[in-house]
Amino acid sequence: MPRNQLLNNIDHQDLRIITRRGAEFGDALMAALTFPGEFRSLQAHYPIVFRQSAGGFQPLALFGFQEGQNLFLAGERWDASYLPMTIERQPFLIGNAGGELMIHVDMDSPRISRSEGEAVFLQHGGSTEFIERINSLLLAIHQGIQTTPAFIQALVQLELLESFVLDIDLGDGSQNRLAGFHTINEERLEALPGGDLERLARAGHLQPIYMAIASLSNFRALIERYRQAHASDA
Repeated sequence: MPRNQLLNNIDHQDLRIITRRGAEFGDALMAALTFPGEFRSLQAHYPIVFRQSAGGFQPLALFGFQEGQNLFLAGERWDASYLPMTIERQPFLIGNAGGELMIHVDMDSPRISRSEGEAVFLQHGGSTEFIERINSLLLAIHQGIQTTPAFIQALVQLELLESFVLDIDLGDGSQNRLAGFHTINEERLEALPGGDLERLARAGHLQPIYMAIASLSNFRALIERYRQAHASDA
């Protein structure tokens, strides 16, 4: 259970954050929440899929094929040149304090330290470059997530989201299956009237749509990572 506190340079003056990667730091994740403005950076590395929940659809960057599986973890290293923002920002989050957006920190996170990692505050209380970077990340995430509902609404209205099932051949006769996610229906997109495409473009939705479609080519590389991990466990 997170123990979130409003970040301040008195209670957290000597706070340090461990930034190396690893399952012990909470990185054993199958996927991470993302938003349309991040799709361009993500699409070179991860499949972008959509998961339906009670609150609607959420876009996700996919790291594995089952819960707790992150095929980009290699010891203490994340094996991709781009780290999704919602991963990089941990253990910080934006909270609302008296109507103002403020940085909060999860004090129960395994990344919390008093002896190693990146300092959050300078000796005399000023902010370090590290926390300034985190502040920028949190603001980008907050603003980006605000754009997601309109993007999802446009996809749903035009019936562009479709469920899919991916069967993974491990090369040894065994198989695994990924289900429960949605992707963008490329044929349906291509069949849209010009007016719909123009409205998508004017709303800023068309580029992330194409980025999400392009990202699906990463399934081949993800399956290969899965096969290699499966072979090493055998």
